[in-house]
Amino acid sequence: MRAMKHAAPQSNNRRGLVMGIPLALVAVGVLVCLAFALLPGSGGGGTDAGVPAAASVAATEPSTPPGSTAPAAATPSAAPPSVTTSPPPPSATGTPSPSATPTSRPSAATATPSPSATPATPSPSAATTSTRTAPATASLAGRIKPGASYQGVATSYDATDGNGACSFGPSGDLMIAAMNHTDYESSKACGASVLVRAANGASITVRVVNECPLPCAPGQLDLSHEAFAKLAELSVGRLPITWTLLSPGTAPDTMSIRYKTGSTQWWCGIQAIGHRNPVAALEVRTADGWRQLSRTDYNYFLSPDGSGCGGPIRVTDVYGEQLTVDGITVKPDAAQPTRVQFARH
Repeated sequence: MRAMKHAAPQSNNRRGLVMGIPLALVAVGVLVCLAFALLPGSGGGGTDAGVPAAASVAATEPSTPPGSTAPAAATPSAAPPSVTTSPPPPSATGTPSPSATPTSRPSAATATPSPSATPATPSPSAATTSTRTAPATASLAGRIKPGASYQGVATSYDATDGNGACSFGPSGDLMIAAMNHTDYESSKACGASVLVRAANGASITVRVVNECPLPCAPGQLDLSHEAFAKLAELSVGRLPITWTLLSPGTAPDTMSIRYKTGSTQWWCGIQAIGHRNPVAALEVRTADGWRQLSRTDYNYFLSPDGSGCGGPIRVTDVYGEQLTVDGITVKPDAAQPTRVQFARH
């Protein structure tokens, strides 16, 4: 019986030892788990310390698309206030440039204004005229060209009151000439001032007011008796000469326009008077633009259907200068001043 009592305690001690080891391991595991649970960023606990900053921004600003940049207000240095808030300069007529320096080229804005900002040039009046100079061409000058010298002979005729084929009317100055038929060129020579030099060295300046018909030869000038007498005795008859076109400084201060007898709004003839340089062309403004009128040998420009009669007139000289005049009414046989004159050359 004693042997059996001692056997039981020994068995209980081994069982307790066996049971204690697993319990110890369990306790160690629990401690390890608690330690990991208390580490920051492990996802445990009830605080916000482990929430990423990006997640917080996304939660508070869900309307901002991913990858978007900050608004312009956050970076004002990228767009200076003078560019984004100032209106375009008054001289700029087009849409302002979106660049950072829209006002750095004001000359470009003024050099090429928008068509809507440029008012149409009003038609000039008789008191206010516009001029435009173009280069001279051979077609404008015709046979008598600026700078050219011509040779011929001088004859003389009785000019009486100075009127002639050019239809200028009586002349107060009889230092005048009739141009030979060829160089007269259907009145293109009318009003031209020419410097005439004789072989003896004498010279005069005369104005062409008439035509010397055939057999007057090219280069020939039929001078008034008064003009010829300045070069030689009338008894000489025929005098070798050279002559050149002039742009005189003694021309009238202004040119005038005259409508021919019988002119109306349905038919008119127009003539320039007192012009410094020979007239190469005369145009009238119609509904379709400028229309060049045909020239007669009696020095009027005709509008057979009345187009442009009473409207703006544009006169071009042999040097290419154009004078545009408005305010000249259809008033036959009246010389109406224009207050303009061709430039001296």
